[in-house]
This record gives sequence, C-alpha cells and structure tokens, in this order.
Amino acid sequence: MTEQKYTTILVPVDGSKAAKLAFDRGVEIAKRNHSHLDVLNVIDLNQFTVSFAGMVDAGGDVVYQAFEDVSDYLNDLVECAHKAGLNDVSMHVRYGSPRSVIAKEFIKDHGTDLIVMGPTGTNPVERLFLGSVTDYVTRTAPCDIIIAR
Repeated sequence: MTEQKYTTILVPVDGSKAAKLAFDRGVEIAKRNHSHLDVLNVIDLNQFTVSFAGMVDAGGDVVYQAFEDVSDYLNDLVECAHKAGLNDVSMHVRYGSPRSVIAKEFIKDHGTDLIVMGPTGTNPVERLFLGSVTDYVTRTAPCDIIIAR
C-alpha cells in the first residue's frame, strides 16, 4: 500500500479545543507531506441575527469586530505553525454557512485534497437541530477527511 501524499490541506477552525487539536494535527501532516496548509474560519452571519428586540442585529460594527477577533485568532495559529517549522500556511476568513463553505466552496476554490477537523465545534444549538458541521462535511466533501480526536 502506498502512502497518500497530500498537497493542500484545509483545517477549518472555530476557536474550540477540538479545532486546536485538529490544527496541530494538520500542521504535523503538512510538515510530513511538504504540503500547503490553509487555516479557515467561517463567520456565520446567522449567529448575529437575534437581538433582545428580536430584530436582525448584524450591523457593521458587530461583523467588523467578529472579523477582527477571528483575524487575531488566525494570526496566532499561523504563528504557531511557523514556530513548529511550517511556513507554507495561509489564513482565510469567509462569510456564510460553515457547512457549505467548508464542504464545497473553499475546497473547490483552493484545490484541497485533505480536510483535518475536530469532531464538534462551538455551536451546540446548531448541532442539536441540524447536526454538526463535521457530520455534514464528512457526508458531502469530495476529498479525504481526518477527524482529529
């Protein structure tokens, strides 16, 4: 059996412990395969839709602050990758449904041949009603997937 060589690895992250574990595993695999590593966070604007008045609250300030926070988080992860000896790493922020961005849009745009992700994320309500993002990605993404535990 020959070992699979991956060239472009995606690690979607959401700030959870599971995402950090997946990131660490993705860095290891990227180093071993001499691969490019994409670190992605998807800002789901639906998370900003409910305010105490029940009206849409996805104003520019809230979304901008979310982008700033995510950018800081991703910069920290890129720095961790560099310290671990992986320099071929890029960070990405996208807006939309994490499910479709990860499983369809991003991997198509970037030629991803491996996704490394955690078993669960930070949104327990969505998991309860819709199933986890990880479940969706494993069912629909056309590339290999590793679930880091």
